[in-house]
Amino acid sequence: MTLKVFVIAGEPSGDRLGGAVMAGLAALADDVEFRGVGGAAMAEAGLVSQFPMSELSLMGIAEILPKYFHLKRRIREVAEAILDWQPDVVVTIDSPDFCLRVADLVKARSDIRICHYVAPTVWAWRPGRAGKLAKRVDQLLALFPFEPPFFEKEGLRCDFVGHPVATEDLASDQDVADFRARHGIGTEPLVLILPGSRKSEVWILALLFGEAMGHFSLHHPKARYVLPMAQNVEDVVRRVVKSDWPVQPILIEASDKAEKAAAFRAADVALAASGTVSLELAANDTPMVIAYRMNWLTEMIIKRKLLVDTVTLVNLVSETRVVPEFLGKECIPQKITASLSHVLNTGDDQRAAMKLTMERLGRGQENPGLRAARAILDGIAQG
Repeated sequence: MTLKVFVIAGEPSGDRLGGAVMAGLAALADDVEFRGVGGAAMAEAGLVSQFPMSELSLMGIAEILPKYFHLKRRIREVAEAILDWQPDVVVTIDSPDFCLRVADLVKARSDIRICHYVAPTVWAWRPGRAGKLAKRVDQLLALFPFEPPFFEKEGLRCDFVGHPVATEDLASDQDVADFRARHGIGTEPLVLILPGSRKSEVWILALLFGEAMGHFSLHHPKARYVLPMAQNVEDVVRRVVKSDWPVQPILIEASDKAEKAAAFRAADVALAASGTVSLELAANDTPMVIAYRMNWLTEMIIKRKLLVDTVTLVNLVSETRVVPEFLGKECIPQKITASLSHVLNTGDDQRAAMKLTMERLGRGQENPGLRAARAILDGIAQG
């Protein structure tokens, strides 16, 4: 009997999770069929997306408002597709503003099982979401080991399945040497620049990061720069870098995964937007500085509700505060530059925390995609 799985992801990080769990389900189930919404990673695993995932890659209240009615229409379309197909399970991945609204419409008209992948950050802000989520979905898959208790006390099954970043293949020492030779870097400092994966954030951060790199180059004239471009933002990055940056980084196409992997390991220090990318840097043992700026209205709302004193995942998982971050009004190029210079010379301060982070997220254990697939299948069996 065919296992029917409807999978929804709304942004690149969710797409990667979706691709991994789809591969896990395909390995464990005798016959599985997928439908849904996703990006390149999920397409590689066999999904034909209902519409381009890029339509959902928005973040922040001010950024979403202009697309509100279009997103509402897409929510209805996806819910209807699920109800018409009647899958064994719907796996919604992150993007709660979209995914959980789809789940609500499906639950209102059916008993189709909903499994949500990536626990909302109730430990960071809006803790009441745990109880609300328990009424909207049947199962939750968590990326971090400290998350299940927040939801289990509300009666929601929550499985810690590990974080895929802890088990992903890394570039080899030879790959790093080849990368530096290919770009004529030699032994000069290499700065990895990561301004985000959404157009709304890249427009803001690329300008700030470029100014910071200009200041950095005054103190480190021989430094080189590399910027792996995320999918769907390559046009924005090229435009900003070409017209506004005082330094010219090596630009890496989103499709060139091997070159990106080599850049992550080759870099001596990184400047990155807040988010999952800090875990990718930790996996590669690359010291970092985190900086982030959003629309003023979004920043004010989040600041009032935030329950933690850091938003950097390496700091949270390792229970340290060794990764410096510059958020909101503190996201000032001169401050970022000074911190980058400091981290470049004292990177070892971060390495113990990065190693601990990877251990806690599942390094050396079974692939999280398989762990997630096992949890989903067990949830279906348990009912």
